[in-house]
Amino acid sequence: MCSSPSPSARRWDGSRSSRPQRRSLRITPDSASRLLRCGQTSYCRACGNPVEWYLRGDDRLVQLHPHELPATLVPEPCRWHVSRGIAHPTGDGSSWCRLAHALLCPARPAPSAAPQLSELRRSLALRTRRLLDAGVLAPLATPTHDSPPGEASCRPARPVVQLLYVRYLASRPVNEIQCVAQTRRRIRCTAEVLTPGTLHGVWTLVPVSAHRGQLALPADIMAVYNLSALPYQEQLRWRAQRCEQHAAAPTAGDLAVPDWEPFDPLRHHEHIRTRLPTHGRRPGHGSRATRQARA
Repeated sequence: MCSSPSPSARRWDGSRSSRPQRRSLRITPDSASRLLRCGQTSYCRACGNPVEWYLRGDDRLVQLHPHELPATLVPEPCRWHVSRGIAHPTGDGSSWCRLAHALLCPARPAPSAAPQLSELRRSLALRTRRLLDAGVLAPLATPTHDSPPGEASCRPARPVVQLLYVRYLASRPVNEIQCVAQTRRRIRCTAEVLTPGTLHGVWTLVPVSAHRGQLALPADIMAVYNLSALPYQEQLRWRAQRCEQHAAAPTAGDLAVPDWEPFDPLRHHEHIRTRLPTHGRRPGHGSRATRQARA
């Protein structure tokens, strides 16, 4: 004899039954571990405060503050909400909302659109100062008076990488792109995609090409880390953002989402660099458009 479930909030013996909250999340189709599209906890490289990476509806990544805020404290254009694991740049009509970390990051200029968030921004700045004093967070490199003009901006912090005939915007320098695979200890792999024993790409200056029907700008050039000359499997390894060890083990799951963002010359114009990231140049050594440097 099978007993039918009780429709009330209590079990047959009178004890309370707690129903788990149902969460509807999407699954990344190109992940070996069927990684859920939920918030990936990380830390801001500029201020050291915790953030959560979410995918937007157009497959772009966005950093959100890890906690919800009352909607009355956040201006309407700055409100975000998460639905089914996807972040949307608008409110959902509730009394709580999410906020982009860029509005609170102490390493960025204070925005004038949300002065009521100054108290929260001040608390994050205090935590950043404690991390700097403890030596946990390294301060961002600033140009010195001894360095030549343009030396600091020569090596981009977010380079443009071309692989499989598509240009992507990386979230960090080429030599700091970390593997997203999960190790046997259930932590993220600390190895980098670019290691001394792997094939390297080539830095080159190319015209800013058209994108999504936009008009080409033949007069403008930009530095691109080109991986098109590498074998096809090697380019797939870069796009999957895996080290050599985990690229040979496709059954290993992913612990994070690859942070490639399709490059748009209009939306990402502040990341366009017109110089090759070389430390030194000899005058008269070829034209600027033909000089290439290996990373």
